[in-house]
Amino acid sequence: MKSDNQVLNDSKAFALRIIKLYKYLKEEKQVYVISRQILRSGTSIGANVRESVNAQSRMDFINKLNIALKEANETEYWLELLHESDYMDRRLFESFYDDCGKIVATLTKIIKTTKSSDN
Repeated sequence: MKSDNQVLNDSKAFALRIIKLYKYLKEEKQVYVISRQILRSGTSIGANVRESVNAQSRMDFINKLNIALKEANETEYWLELLHESDYMDRRLFESFYDDCGKIVATLTKIIKTTKSSDN
């Protein structure tokens, strides 16, 4: 279901792309360990953003988004490894990396804005 929350939509769309990447890596490239790692971290971003929607407090909201941010950073790491080990071509890598980078930037902005509104 589509929301008016852009980071929620972006992180869910990214998770769906990660699921497809996982299937491709597992079935076509026989990459099992890293594919499971990127599946876990890449889908966790959206799950934590979704949890933040119903946060119990402003601090809980910030904590959920910080977890999502950490998962996004971890996902960038796995993408780099997949690319540098030649399991992902440059075009595919850049597409995923750019999308993940946009999510990182959005999460960072939301976290900073929320923290500064506390002061």
